[in-house]
Amino acid sequence: MSNKIFGTDGVRGTANIEPITAETALKLGRAAAHVFKNLNKQARGRGKHKIVIGKDTRLSGYMLENAISSGILSMGVDVLFIGPVPTPGVAYITRSLRADAGIVITASHNPYADNGIKFFRADGYKLDDQIEGQIEKLVFGGEIEKVRPAAEEIGKAVRIDDALGRYIEFAKAGFPKNLTLENLHIVVDCGNGAAYKSSPCVLRELGAKVTVFGNQPDGKNINEDCGSMFPEKLCAQVVAHKADIGIAHDGDADRVLLCDENGKLTDGDDIMAIAATNMLAQGTLAEKTLVATVMSNAGLEAAIKKAGGKTIRTSVGDKHVIDELLKKGFNFGGEQSGHLIFRDFSTTGDGLVAALQILRIMREKNQPLSKLAKCWTRFPQLVTNVKVREKIPFEKLNDVLTLVSAAESELKAAGGRVLLRYSGTEPKARLLLEGRDEADLKNWSHKICGAIQRQIGV
Repeated sequence: MSNKIFGTDGVRGTANIEPITAETALKLGRAAAHVFKNLNKQARGRGKHKIVIGKDTRLSGYMLENAISSGILSMGVDVLFIGPVPTPGVAYITRSLRADAGIVITASHNPYADNGIKFFRADGYKLDDQIEGQIEKLVFGGEIEKVRPAAEEIGKAVRIDDALGRYIEFAKAGFPKNLTLENLHIVVDCGNGAAYKSSPCVLRELGAKVTVFGNQPDGKNINEDCGSMFPEKLCAQVVAHKADIGIAHDGDADRVLLCDENGKLTDGDDIMAIAATNMLAQGTLAEKTLVATVMSNAGLEAAIKKAGGKTIRTSVGDKHVIDELLKKGFNFGGEQSGHLIFRDFSTTGDGLVAALQILRIMREKNQPLSKLAKCWTRFPQLVTNVKVREKIPFEKLNDVLTLVSAAESELKAAGGRVLLRYSGTEPKARLLLEGRDEADLKNWSHKICGAIQRQIGV
């Protein structure tokens, strides 16, 4: 196993295969407990240092939860189990309970056979690379093998029964007190994941009529033909029920996709355009700046500029977006995939909080989602994924970069662009093409992806 186990969003892989094994989870628990104890010499609450552990609905979560908690307890740190809660809920509960750190066991949008381990600092933000490096070093080194608290110094584990209720109240607090969702019919697809209780509950308590599916997790059906990975099902349900809006989450509910009343999908770029232009009009977008990634459509940047703001782009991954928000003091950013970070309300991507902000705008303007989405024009864009056996540098593959260069030359002349990269969480090469002519995009996608497929495709 490589000494590098942290990816773009924590540690992730196939459950029960390194690094997502009980053995490595135990080591991660020991290493994390040691690091967080030393980051906060004094426990933030009364008594011992403590770490919150939440999870999504995967079968392997039980194994990993027990293994990582054993490692934490062995280092003299208490564990607070909160059960299946959305990832942003773990971040919030970590702050609410004044814990030293939070851990969520999830593989987000991946299939159920995968799992992962994400960490949050005491303030609810994801770890920086330096802290991840410290944990990795301790996992693979022998530095803490002799650190063995004994007798009364060993940690204890307790279950926090009101964690879900705390998160529900937190999410509702971001919706204006003078507004309700009465007379709105909302379809919610929970993806058989961590939001299967929280999102329907919040929407109902705010007055909406709610039709729910993807809310019967069995440990194996998370993200299976449902949720934000398969939004076409949501769109069909919205039309069938003649609903006003649809909401789809991924497995850990840190992202959201929407569907308008006509059954048209509304992705993260749409949500950013609607929310950012609204915030610009209200004077609440910090520094008049939206933070997006290189994957966001060029039309989004044009719309923000027209509304009097500017857009900063980062590498792919909500961690990079959050880093930029923190570094420059901005308060809103996100990804096309549906990770939206409203820093005025949350420290990480929160699918429910994002959906509530769009519902707020719908209510304040008394407009349907389809009309709100007309605030911008999307440039033609094509994203193609190629499953690969291994992630060989593109420059070592025959003709791939030559084709990319030729595509760039042609598309840039018309204001387009090309972006080729490997996924940070899956064995896939991702090609993004943007331009004025869809036929040209399909042609270049066929050529470039074909070259990759022939050499390293599954």
